[in-house]
Amino acid sequence: MEFLEALFGYINDLTWGWALIPILVVFGVFITIMSGFVQLEFFARMFRVLWGGDKNADPNSISARAALLVSVGGRVGGGNIAGVAVAITLGGPGAVFWMWLIALVGMATSLIECTLAQVYKRVDSNGAFRGGPAFYILHGLGRRYQWLAIVYAICLLASFGLGFNAFQGNTVAGAVQEALGIDRVITGGFLTIVTAFVVFGGIQRIAKAADVVVPIMALAYLGLAVLVIIMNIADVPAVFNRIIQSAFGFDQAVAGGMGAAIAQGLRRGLFSNEAGLGSAPNVAATALVRHPVSQGITQSLSVFIDTILICSCTAFIILLGDVYVAGAEGIDGVVLTQQSLASHYGEWSKFGLTFAILLFSFSSIIYNTYLGENALSAITKSKMAVNVLRVAILGIVFLGAAAPNATSVFFFSDPLMGVLAVVNLVAILMLFPVAMRVVDDFRAQLKNGVERPVLDPNNFKDLDIDHEAWDKARWT
Repeated sequence: MEFLEALFGYINDLTWGWALIPILVVFGVFITIMSGFVQLEFFARMFRVLWGGDKNADPNSISARAALLVSVGGRVGGGNIAGVAVAITLGGPGAVFWMWLIALVGMATSLIECTLAQVYKRVDSNGAFRGGPAFYILHGLGRRYQWLAIVYAICLLASFGLGFNAFQGNTVAGAVQEALGIDRVITGGFLTIVTAFVVFGGIQRIAKAADVVVPIMALAYLGLAVLVIIMNIADVPAVFNRIIQSAFGFDQAVAGGMGAAIAQGLRRGLFSNEAGLGSAPNVAATALVRHPVSQGITQSLSVFIDTILICSCTAFIILLGDVYVAGAEGIDGVVLTQQSLASHYGEWSKFGLTFAILLFSFSSIIYNTYLGENALSAITKSKMAVNVLRVAILGIVFLGAAAPNATSVFFFSDPLMGVLAVVNLVAILMLFPVAMRVVDDFRAQLKNGVERPVLDPNNFKDLDIDHEAWDKARWT
């Protein structure tokens, strides 16, 4: 065990330790510039999915809006509540500015990776879509890279499907025990039963659950933050000034100054919105859309919602309160957010935050479970294997909730997420010319007056595209 811990610690140092975050940032800037700032070009179109959508003829289809909500539910989690607090504690208020900046860059990365997921998606035996990095590696780069697709799938299955679900169960049980005094075993049992009902219904039921849970949790949390801002409206300009001053090192109250702000802001922003990690494309591929770029644009909105909106909510709750003191030690993470919220609303608000954590974690669990299933589908087509995985995940969720120390077993999660991010970035870089061909096709149709561009697979005969997936009969 000590050997394995040392090995994965070394992998973690090689990825997250010093190399991966700068690479993700540089890569995001590269995509932004080379695509012509595509995230800004299509920014207005992103919001159409919230109140529009296709009336699809295919009963097995997942709408663009449903795929967006599943993705938002996965991205928005404990990092939006505890992670932002840690970033502010270690990097000062300026970390928030750098989180905003990395979100802007990440929107372009997410658009490109999710567009590729749509291009190379496949129709499975149930008539639903499967796709993601493992699929665009296999069908975009060719069979000679099949080993790379399998490496990616294994890392995705182990990190998101198994490890992170244990941590989410632990987060929920800990928050409920702290706020309500309910035993971890009871919370774990309840969470496991509800999760089982959703995940055994497949992606359709996961999408339906997300359609209910995600809007409630996002709007409720946004509502809390907006009320905090209104109650402290006179202090808002000072908070913005504090963020900017700290971001560029003019506020020296935090050790490390500008460097600490940049490091913490970029790290927490990337961990939160997952742009470039290759997780969101697995869900993006499930949507039935007329053109791959349409879902790429939609998933870019997911990054905006996660970091610009939800993470900013936590930041303003903390910075407009009187609990956080720059440079002080002792209070960080979810406790800082809880106490800051209580400073605005009173002690009762801790219960509201506990409910938010429950919803955030539950949505992440069902999202992570689907990622695990999708990774498994790239390795084997066995339905028995999928059911075994679902049962195993339920056991892991319960174990993580009931026995908090059990999460130490999943020390491999972060290092493997680093590996899958490296693999995904290599694949995107190699397939970037293909992505830009598809984006240019979308642009050309808009320029010619086509309000809703449609992909014609015959215009891309050199690509390994599943023509059945782009049959117009599915959405007409």
